[in-house]
Amino acid sequence: MFSDPTFWVAVAFVLCIAGLGFLKVHKTIGGMLDARAAAIRAELDAAQKLREDAQALLAQYQRKQREAMQEAEQMVAHARTEAKRIVEMGQTQLAQSIERRERMAATKIAQAEADAIAEVRATAVDVAMAATEQVLRTQLSADRQAKLVDDTIAGLKTLH
Repeated sequence: MFSDPTFWVAVAFVLCIAGLGFLKVHKTIGGMLDARAAAIRAELDAAQKLREDAQALLAQYQRKQREAMQEAEQMVAHARTEAKRIVEMGQTQLAQSIERRERMAATKIAQAEADAIAEVRATAVDVAMAATEQVLRTQLSADRQAKLVDDTIAGLKTLH
């Protein structure tokens, strides 16, 4: 059997067919593996792109958060400044109001003093006039009273 050339031709034929089949199977398996590698590579690329997108989105949100914090700090600082200004303005207005009321009170007191002095003077004049009239009636004679009235009338004529 090993010495028969037909046997060796048959073995060679089987080996050729098997080799050709192996090459075809090898190409098919290689193609499948290449396709699988390409699919894995595409998935890896997609995952890498998703990761980059997520990092960019995270950076964007962090930036927005920092901006919001800065804006909030600016708003708080502005509110504090505004509150301080309002307090100062209120204190100034209160001081002005107190000063104005003190002046009004001083004016009313001065007016009341002036009215009281005028009333006291008027009363004093009335009392003095009444006392003078009483003295003149009781102590001056009729001749003397007539002369005093004539002198007063003459004095009034010179005033005009």
